[in-house]
Amino acid sequence: MPPAALRLLAVFLPSLAWLAAAAPPVECGGKYPRHLQGVCRAPSGDLYWSWTNAIARTDAEGNLLVRVEADNHQGDLCYHDGRVYVAVNLGKFNRPAGEADSWVYVFDAETLELLEKHAVPELVHGAGGMACDGERFIVVGGLPEGIEENYLYEYDLELRFVRRHVLPSGYTRLGIQTAAWAHGAWWFGCYGRTLLRTDENFELDGAWTFDAALGLEEAPDGRFLVGRNRKKEDEGYTGWVVLAKADEETGLRLVE
Repeated sequence: MPPAALRLLAVFLPSLAWLAAAAPPVECGGKYPRHLQGVCRAPSGDLYWSWTNAIARTDAEGNLLVRVEADNHQGDLCYHDGRVYVAVNLGKFNRPAGEADSWVYVFDAETLELLEKHAVPELVHGAGGMACDGERFIVVGGLPEGIEENYLYEYDLELRFVRRHVLPSGYTRLGIQTAAWAHGAWWFGCYGRTLLRTDENFELDGAWTFDAALGLEEAPDGRFLVGRNRKKEDEGYTGWVVLAKADEETGLRLVE
């Protein structure tokens, strides 16, 4: 086989293998005392799940590989360059400035060893989610009632604050819960079944009724992973991801 063809196979085979072997729904191994906050995916196909006070890594089929306990409250998370980044608030959410204690925790993607903690005090209402486009991080979080806009906080890859972007979204319940850079756009999931989308420059270009508040991530072949969970009394939470694809009328549409 020509070298060029081999290089193409090396690029595309991991995605094709994931689609063939792990067609969602994919359930996260284990049960957890608190609810799902977000999901992200590595190029290998491994999935990472934030469970408020625990982080889990599974393979593409949901088999549990690593689980670590973590400070409460771990929010939505993202993968970048062999590390997993999690938005964390150790204070109060959705309160006036001064009551949050906002951080980004950095874990080794293989072992989930906690490597670094970075304070992000700019998130004055509590850091709750984050995403990366390969060149920068966007961190999102809580929002007090009555504020008719959301805030997107941009950081460079060293987690140095760059600027705050104002999103004219109207009030969304408890701010923004999940964030993803997916297929050339920024996507944000909020409680109340609100889904927002901006272009690469954070200009709002879509708002729909769709539930992506428990996890939102890019998947191969132009699709998305969306988090779901349920609680069984005295057993804790289980969670899974389903497939969705973009739809201009509904934002995202679940793939049967």
